[in-house]
Amino acid sequence: QVQLVESGGGLVQAGGSLRLSCIVYGQGLSDYAMGWFRQAPGKEREFVTAVRWSDGSTESVDSVKGRFTISRDNAKNTVYLQMNSLEPGDTAVYYCAADPNARFHSRLANYTGRYYYWGQGTQVTVSS
Repeated sequence: QVQLVESGGGLVQAGGSLRLSCIVYGQGLSDYAMGWFRQAPGKEREFVTAVRWSDGSTESVDSVKGRFTISRDNAKNTVYLQMNSLEPGDTAVYYCAADPNARFHSRLANYTGRYYYWGQGTQVTVSS
């Protein structure tokens, strides 16, 4: 079993930055990929970015490229989402998720169905 605990959300003005953290409790993480998703009110949960734990390779949605960076710290079992140049459209609940079968796939997953474990979510609000 894997447990994910997110932190770091909050209220920020447009153009500002936030860093989200996701502590991962579990074993065998080198086989996993970790993703960040977000869900705005009235909208479906959408993929933001993901990282393969074993080699650090990443995948991101076009709307955050150049602004958001995902990384992982093996020693701390923690995944980070550094968000810069935030826009009001980034306002959402952000979720950390784990794909335990990433080693069987050549590409990182950008849809919820591949991610078995989810955190509780953390609110990010960007004011204009």
